[in-house]
Amino acid sequence: MSRPRLLPWSEDGKPVYLDTDDPDSMLSRLADEMEEAQLSLGHEVLAAARQMVGDPDASRTELRFTAARLAECLFDALRVADSRGERLAGEGDDPPPAPGTTCPGGW
Repeated sequence: MSRPRLLPWSEDGKPVYLDTDDPDSMLSRLADEMEEAQLSLGHEVLAAARQMVGDPDASRTELRFTAARLAECLFDALRVADSRGERLAGEGDDPPPAPGTTCPGGW
């Protein structure tokens, strides 16, 4: 049996795991599709943020909104990386720490 897969969504703010050996199960495929969508959205938000940051007329509100979206996308991308890293880890390795919801320094 492989280790449970961290899914790209949460329930009540808590991580959700899938325990299956079938990478083609319905939930595995749904998780793959959601990870792809999250990463794609991250690329789009990053492109928009780069334009916003380069705009000297961007308002404080626009920049704060952009920063919030970037933080959301970074959280999603790190969750995807954690999930994929856990699946790549060898069976004898200690599992990495569970992903948190805050950054060091209290962000």
